[in-house]
Formats: sequence, structure tokens, C-alpha cells
Amino acid sequence: MGLRDVLLGRKKLAGPARERLFALATAAVTLDTELGLRPAGAGAIVFKPLSSGDFVRAESDIQQLLEGVAGDSGSKIERRDDSFGYTWIVVRDPDLQDQVTGVHAVAQGLEEQGFGPQLLAAVFKFDGGKHPVYWIYGYKRGAFWPFVPTGEGQERDNAEELELKAKLDPELPIEPELSRWFGVFDAPL
Repeated sequence: MGLRDVLLGRKKLAGPARERLFALATAAVTLDTELGLRPAGAGAIVFKPLSSGDFVRAESDIQQLLEGVAGDSGSKIERRDDSFGYTWIVVRDPDLQDQVTGVHAVAQGLEEQGFGPQLLAAVFKFDGGKHPVYWIYGYKRGAFWPFVPTGEGQERDNAEELELKAKLDPELPIEPELSRWFGVFDAPL
């Protein structure tokens, strides 16, 4: 398939594999035993809501989905909007597998409603290091990257992020382009 086929609509590009998100639950053993990082009890999906009527109609389906996810896993789920206009669905649960499953279910529900292109990232917080560590999964690229804010304004610990990349690269699909490792300062986790 060439670029011309894509541009002319003959073939569609494959979307990123949603199931790659579950690799984080598998990597939790390495995060804990080798790096001393443990789930902080919260993960989230962040997306850009549309102001269209279709999205408003999908809201009730999304709410039912959230209630179902919370009921099945015992997780607490909350919705937050940030100052940039993005919506966060936060899954609070001490079990990382339940966090990942909840975030995946919300993403799948949004995709089924036709809002897959609005999915930006899934974010999972870990404690145990010098600073909190966030593992971010970018839906557009189907890959993870670490984010380590220092707590000093918009500063981040790039050396720690690169070390995390090196140690988790065998277990997680890591975003190869460092310029795409955006930070999520002030994430509601």
C-alpha cells in the first residue's frame, strides 16, 4: 500500500493496537521489583470532546459505560475537565490491572461511538521514586513514554525518563521519537 492509495481512499491506515495498553499491567512487575515504582492508585484517559449533537447524545452511553466499569471492578470513576478543554476520565483503584481495564473500556466505548480520533492519551501514575512517574500511552502512535515532572514549574527529569525508557523498552512499546514525549503537567491524578 502506497501513500497514493491512502490519499485516494483505496486503503485505510491501520489504527494503533488498543491492546498494547495491557502491556503496562505486565510491566508492573519490573516497575516494582527493579525500579521500586508502584501504582499510585489512579489512571485516566484524556480526550478532546466535540461540541456536536452526536457527542451530547453519546454522553448518556458513556455514563452508562462508566457506571458499568465501576460496578464490575469496584473502581471509583470521576470525570474532570482541564483548563485546556480536555476531558479526563479518572479510574481510581489500587489494582493496576483494574485501572488499565477501566481505561481500555472507556476508550473502546468512545471508539464505538465514532469518537476514536478524539482519544489523546491514557495516563497512569506511579510512586516510589524521587518524583512521581507517569506512564503515558499515546493512542495516535500506539506507544508509551515516561514522564517525570520535578515539581518545579514545567520542569521534567529527562535523565530519569531516558533511564526508564531503557529499562522498560523490552516490555513496553516505547515511542521512539523523543519529540513526541509530551508532558501532562497538572494531570488530575
